[in-house]
Amino acid sequence: MELGSLIGLVVGVVLILVAILITGDWNPAMIGEFGDAPSVMVVLGGTTMSAFIAVKLSTFVTAMKAIGIIFKPPSTDPAAAIDSIVTLANTARKEGVLALEESANNMDDAFLKKGVMLIVDGTDPELVKDIMETERSWTEDRHGMIAGVWEMLATYAPSWGMLGTMVGLILMLLQLDDPGAMGPMLSVALVTTFYGCILANFLCNPIASKLKQISGEEILLKTVLIEGMLSIQAGENPRIIEEKLKSFLAPALRSGVGAKEAGAGGGGGGDE
Repeated sequence: MELGSLIGLVVGVVLILVAILITGDWNPAMIGEFGDAPSVMVVLGGTTMSAFIAVKLSTFVTAMKAIGIIFKPPSTDPAAAIDSIVTLANTARKEGVLALEESANNMDDAFLKKGVMLIVDGTDPELVKDIMETERSWTEDRHGMIAGVWEMLATYAPSWGMLGTMVGLILMLLQLDDPGAMGPMLSVALVTTFYGCILANFLCNPIASKLKQISGEEILLKTVLIEGMLSIQAGENPRIIEEKLKSFLAPALRSGVGAKEAGAGGGGGGDE
């Protein structure tokens, strides 16, 4: 569970509600004043329909499903990946590249397994590099498309909020002969803008940013794995491979490389 997303969502809602209550002298009825079905229809419905026009329905559905990723992102541990690569390098150095096939059969990481099997099959190093980098590139593109849908929604929502406000103001101006009705109608008109701002800046933009961060971590992991596999195929020293791959990590993360082996008394890392 990604606690940051959960905390941000829950505490954000609480802060908004508390701010409304404080402004309304702690009158719970004030929260109800911010509920308006037509405003929801204009902002949420309009924003969604704009997205339907802009992207394929399947892409939009995939973007909606991606909400779950910000709460439970895929596991990406580059330090553990480096340990796995070093273990494979030691195996290849002692027993030969063909011995990696047995290790590949026990791997959960499909990307790493694919690369190892290409090496075992004797594929040309340049071709291995091209295949793995192409998969990484297309993964990054797909992730960028999904994050882009959320950024697009964040762009549309305030515009639809403003459109709803304009509709409300037009209706209000038509009631100039009834001053008592102008106040409530103006309030409803402004609520629509409020919804647009909340949808864009509290949900859509933050979700897009979190998806980009998660994607960046996955792409970094794939980059580490590609470099590691190519180094194994080139027959480089496992210790040199470890130092090379550690350069991809922030200094604070480098101490985690080899920690499992050290804690186990120097045993092999393996693939988990």
